[in-house]
Amino acid sequence: MFAYQVNDNLSLALPNPEKDAEKLFAAIEDSRESMQKWLPWVKDVRSVEDELKFLKHVNVNFGKGESLNVVIWWKQKPVGMISFNHIKKANMSADIGYWLAKKARGQGVMHQALLGMVDIGFKDYGLNRLEIEAAVGNDGSNHVAQKAGFKLDGTLRANIRLLDGQYHDHNLYSLLRSEWQKA
Repeated sequence: MFAYQVNDNLSLALPNPEKDAEKLFAAIEDSRESMQKWLPWVKDVRSVEDELKFLKHVNVNFGKGESLNVVIWWKQKPVGMISFNHIKKANMSADIGYWLAKKARGQGVMHQALLGMVDIGFKDYGLNRLEIEAAVGNDGSNHVAQKAGFKLDGTLRANIRLLDGQYHDHNLYSLLRSEWQKA
């Protein structure tokens, strides 16, 4: 497994689709009710095969340099994913997405995973700007961005259609390389 060690209990690793799909699907299934409210893609992941296809797809995109999706390993178990969903080479920026199984929430896991991705983005990828979008009512996701030092750039009105069929506002956060270097 190709991994970035964040601390003794946490690492970020490229997915091994055949080995990770079943465990990640189980984590999604266990957390489905709380996740699908904010993450529209959850409704489309209905089987281990769906997760397997997704993991293979993101590895292809990684190979093309278009994205970086990694599995969050906490205490030697896969508990979620974090990603640069789109690496925009022209602007040297990327948007970050993440999800975490409910059993791992409230323990600082996502905060540490995000700090690891920030390091990868600025050190290894040489990016200038990282962005996170979080639905206005998604307190957990907004807190993760704020705690990691991301600044609120503004609110994107009616930016995403969620499972309830309504359009919801998103907060747009960013962190610049210059801000990260000062910290």
